[in-house]
Formats: sequence, C-alpha cells, structure tokens
Amino acid sequence: MLSRLSELIWADWIWFPEGHGWADLTDHDGKVYPKTRDLWATVPIAICFLVIRQIFERTVAIPLASLLGVSDKQRVRASPNPTLESYFCSTSKHPTQSSIESLSKQTGCSVRQVQRWFRRRRNQDRPSKLKKFREASWRFTFYLLAFFAGLAVLVDVSTVSESAWQSPLLPSQYWYYMIELGFYLSLLFSVASDVKRKDFKEQIVHHVATILLISFSWLVNYIRAGTLIMLVHDASDYLMESAKMFNYAGWRKTCNFIFTVFAAVFIITRLIILPFWITHTTWVYPQTLYPPFLGFYFFNGLMFVLQILHIFWAALILRMVIKFLPGNDIVEDERSDKEETESEDEDDDHERREKSKNGHMQNGHTPHNNNHRKRH
Repeated sequence: MLSRLSELIWADWIWFPEGHGWADLTDHDGKVYPKTRDLWATVPIAICFLVIRQIFERTVAIPLASLLGVSDKQRVRASPNPTLESYFCSTSKHPTQSSIESLSKQTGCSVRQVQRWFRRRRNQDRPSKLKKFREASWRFTFYLLAFFAGLAVLVDVSTVSESAWQSPLLPSQYWYYMIELGFYLSLLFSVASDVKRKDFKEQIVHHVATILLISFSWLVNYIRAGTLIMLVHDASDYLMESAKMFNYAGWRKTCNFIFTVFAAVFIITRLIILPFWITHTTWVYPQTLYPPFLGFYFFNGLMFVLQILHIFWAALILRMVIKFLPGNDIVEDERSDKEETESEDEDDDHERREKSKNGHMQNGHTPHNNNHRKRH
C-alpha cells in the first residue's frame, strides 16, 4: 500500500512534462543533479541559524543599537489585578464601554482607572524598540549577504552552456539554495517569538509559499528560475530592514531616504521584473516547448500567490511614502501597532467630561430644556 502510494506521489507525469522524468536527473559523466534527500540538510541549517541569531543579537545588534542611540521609553506596568488580568487574557484586550463599567463595579476601581489599566497592560505585551531593532539588524545582515551571494551564483551559472533543464548542479547553487531555504525555515521556527505585525498572516503565507517554491524548483531542477526569484526578493529586503533600523534609532532623514530607495527597488523588482520577465519564462515560454502538467500549474500557482502578496505590500509601501513625502518627520510602519500613551487616556476622559458638561447625553436620553416653555 505504502509503496503504491509512493509510486503515485513521485510519478513522472506529476512532476515533469511529457517525455521527461526522474531518470533525467540521474548523475552521469561527472555531472551532479539535485536530489530529494538534499533538502533534509536545511533542517540542521535552520537550527544553526537560530543559534547564530541569538549570538548575533547579543554580541552585535545590542552594541550597535547603543551606538546608534536606540532607546526605549520607560513603561508603567499595570498593577496586579486578578479580575482584570483574567478578563484581559481570556475575553478581550479591548473591552467595550459596558464591559469596562461592569469591571469597574467588580474591582471597585473607577472607569478611568480600568481604562488606564488596560492601556498599560496592552503596552506591556508590545515588543520594545530594542527587540525590533535586534530583529531588523539580523534580517538586514542576512539579506545583504544573501543578495551578494545570489549575484555571485548568477555569474557562476552564466558560465554553464547547457539549457536550463539539462544544466547540472553547481556547488555555489547547492549552498545558495540550502542557506536560503534554511533561513526561511528558521523564520517559521521563530515566528512565535518574533515581532508580530498587522500582516502576520500574510507573512506566514509568504514564508510557506517561498519554502514550497524553493523546494519544488530544487526537486525538478528549476535551479536557474529559483536563483533569480530568490535574488529578486533579496534585492529589496535588506533596504527595508535597514530603513527600520534607522527608524528605531530616530535617524529620520536617513530612514526616509532609504525607505524611498526601497520603495523604488521593491516596485521595480517585485512588480515589473518578477511578473514580466521571470514569470514569463516559467509560464509562457515553457508552453511553447511542451504541454502544461501538474507540476507546471503548482509552481506557477505559488508564483501567483507571491505576486498577490507583493501587490498587497506595494499598496502599504506607497501609502507610507505618500504620508512622509509632503514633509512628515518619519516613516511609520503601518504593519506595526503603535504604543498607547497616558495622554490618550487623559484626552478620552476630557472628551467625556465635555460631552457631559454640554448635555449631549444623560442616562442615555437627550436632555430637555424646561426653562423655556412654548407660548400659546
């Protein structure tokens, strides 16, 4: 039963066009081709990345943050309160007005004190600026090194005379693939402890689609296409992470300049080069050589998923660029939650007092002015 299932999963007609199969990827005449078992090497590589990251953040990122002037505001911690803590953890972090009034009665605190407690408690769960800087500096370092490594691999591949389908695996391609795939696996492993942004779900989908795309291109020897796809992604990622680093450090002009460059590079690589050049070679050109097959649709389906995500992020990027171009001080990452301040609590309380003073609402009914009676 299992052998039959294995034969069905690895059937040539699923993974390859008609007339081709796994036999084409058998080593011969000193030429080496990708193998399925090679992908297992990415798991220990991912674990190594997790260890290296911890060392890097402690020995490089933290001193660098101090050098650039990254500092966190002193946060006021919420006072211990079992009733409010239970509601916060099990029901909602953003209670409604009626819930706040009910909690106020249960705890003996004023409505304003309950609101302030929830603000402070939410701020406690938000990642510190130093934590964000450490994460951004780690990703910046990897993406920058990976980008130049991809350029070197691209030069190496250009020396191969065989067609893309028949080209053997080069040592540089092997390590480039294993390291990139190991890094994306490490991002999945650390997702629980990393900074969670508003596009958290989109990031997970992107990581999974990228891992599947890299793995599939390895299995069927789409190495050249896979190399280009990874290089195009790395071309803008290190710029984004460096803009974040200067943002957290308060280097406003530097951040704005780098972010503008990043936006331009992102749009050129993700919305022009990727769909109109690379996707064209994986979707349009192959159909001139052989009829579509299941693996063809799977690979290009993943490309389509990535392209949708790129359009989504491009819209966010353009919104941020438009916000700071007229003269705003600094780029704000729209994917991040902003820390709530005590002044917001004061403003809300002041607004409620003004409404009460002006007679907008009393016990849920609009007050009537009985001082002026209608004359007959």
